[in-house]
Amino acid sequence: MSPVRRYFSWAFVLIIVMIFFIGCAPNGYVRPERAYPLTVESETVLRAVEIDPALEEPILALDPEHISGEDVSKVLSHAPAPRIMKIHGGIYPVYLVMESFSRFLIKMGYPQEAVRNPNDGSYSYSCYDSGEKLAGILAWHYEREGMRPMIIGHSQGGMQAVKVLYELAGKFDSTVNVWNPLTNKKEERHAIIDPLTGTVSPVVGLKLSYVSAVGAGGLTRLLPNQWIMAGRLRKIPDSVEEFTGFSIGIDFWGGDVFGLGSSNLYQSNGSAVVRNVKLPASYNHVIIPVTSHLAKNREMRAWINSYTPVDEPHLEVEFDADSMNILWAADVWYSIKKHWTIELQRLIRAKRRLLND
Repeated sequence: MSPVRRYFSWAFVLIIVMIFFIGCAPNGYVRPERAYPLTVESETVLRAVEIDPALEEPILALDPEHISGEDVSKVLSHAPAPRIMKIHGGIYPVYLVMESFSRFLIKMGYPQEAVRNPNDGSYSYSCYDSGEKLAGILAWHYEREGMRPMIIGHSQGGMQAVKVLYELAGKFDSTVNVWNPLTNKKEERHAIIDPLTGTVSPVVGLKLSYVSAVGAGGLTRLLPNQWIMAGRLRKIPDSVEEFTGFSIGIDFWGGDVFGLGSSNLYQSNGSAVVRNVKLPASYNHVIIPVTSHLAKNREMRAWINSYTPVDEPHLEVEFDADSMNILWAADVWYSIKKHWTIELQRLIRAKRRLLND
């Protein structure tokens, strides 16, 4: 069998298995009792934030670049976390792979309420949701939660993640409406109260903490909803602190020139820190976010928590269990831990400034 036919055969089999084991799992979502304020004033979030005072010094003492599994289990997992917006690709039922990744995050210690839509408990947003809507939702969460959100985009969802960055940078329109995820309705305002400074800040200009895209580009560039990204996808604006772009060695679906060459490399348009990571050619575009199995294995959890990012990662150890997609999961988890720590530290310092004034 030719390599191309083998690629698609395995992709089909794995999708069927994924649908059976993930799709049959019960949702089990109960809308959290957390009450978001109807209106936000300059000190609303800082006065309402709930972090155990005994955890504040341990959180401030953490080195964001070196967060261990013990740091997560004993410190971070007992504190709030930034919103993570996951954007899935466009072929049904690919949303299930992002559900698997969400379950991975939860099992690794990330708070469930920070990875699920507070309205209906869904684990990800569609790549067909407008970039303006997604940007407005992220602004709403920042205003009420006090920590800058993150985005994880897969396939066409990765293109949409970059599109959101352009919305926040004001490259498509000078204003963006705030969007309430609880009601799924646009609000008639274009600014938020910055939860840390108390100042009125336009949605355009909001900077996210971390964004990643995997398998973005390729054939999805031809879809009408992505035409606006022509010439923009690989250029990252200043509306994010850190961006990681993942490409696959041979990617028929999401890689420019099938994932080969410099055409898949992202670059910064200004101050954003941009990394490019090339995953092995054996990785399958469709199922990269299928990762919940990794968190069930103690040895793999330890390996993931000790992972240090490199531009071309390779797995040089063997595990007794399936380690599919571990390199992508480890790299993304490293950055999530890092920015979780940074955002908590910013929140604690802002609260202390308020109380000391």
